Amino acid sequence: MDSTTITEIIAYTLPSLITGGVAYLLFNSHFKDQQNTRRWLLQKDNQTATLPLRLQAYERMTLFMERINPSQLLVRIAPLSDDKNDYRNFVIAQVEQEFEHNLAQQIYISDECWSIIVTAKNATIQMVRLAAKNEKVTDANSLRETILSDLLEKPSPSSAALAFIKDEVGQLW
Repeated sequence: MDSTTITEIIAYTLPSLITGGVAYLLFNSHFKDQQNTRRWLLQKDNQTATLPLRLQAYERMTLFMERINPSQLLVRIAPLSDDKNDYRNFVIAQVEQEFEHNLAQQIYISDECWSIIVTAKNATIQMVRLAAKNEKVTDANSLRETILSDLLEKPSPSSAALAFIKDEVGQLW
């Protein structure tokens, strides 16, 4: 092969390779763009269907936080007897029952929000248990008074969770 043949081969091959490379890059970016557009449209359609479900989940969790707020809980749940331990167990059972009723809502809310809700529930239960261990508490009514007086000194555990829920719902818009 002489040098003119090699030059001719390179002269024909090089532009073809460059054109092929450019075409590959253009088609590749076009297909990726089309795939992203389809994904975005699918996500947009799903969002219109799931947004009402997510909002309903946040509403239910807000209601749950309000219902386990000790100031609301103790007014709603009257003692069945004077025994403080019976009342403590009854209140804790009510909180757990409310929680179990709303367990499925965790599918629609963020993991961080769910963990804050679980923490608020556990802190409320712990508040009731600690108040029942107080030596000054002798009966169910004094247990109620002790828990409510503790709330005057510090905010309820559910108030922080409510604030987080409101912030997260605000981010949905």
